Amino acid sequence: MVIGFSIALIVFSLLLMMLVLMHKGKGGGLSDMFGGGMQSSVGGSSVAERNLDRITIVIGLLWFACIITLGLLMKLDS
Repeated sequence: MVIGFSIALIVFSLLLMMLVLMHKGKGGGLSDMFGGGMQSSVGGSSVAERNLDRITIVIGLLWFACIITLGLLMKLDS
């Protein structure tokens, strides 16, 4: 069971990194260094950005739950 949650944690970690890197830069941070600040945001958030935010939050919560579960399993194993 620990191996299954460990693999899930690795998958969620990779997904979370990919989703965070896909977000549009808001300016003033590291995204400006790589050219993300050169785009002007004319409109508000698009539907795609809002969905990306929602997916990122869900994957982040699953990642957090996986860490808590792994910690509890390892504590009960010893």
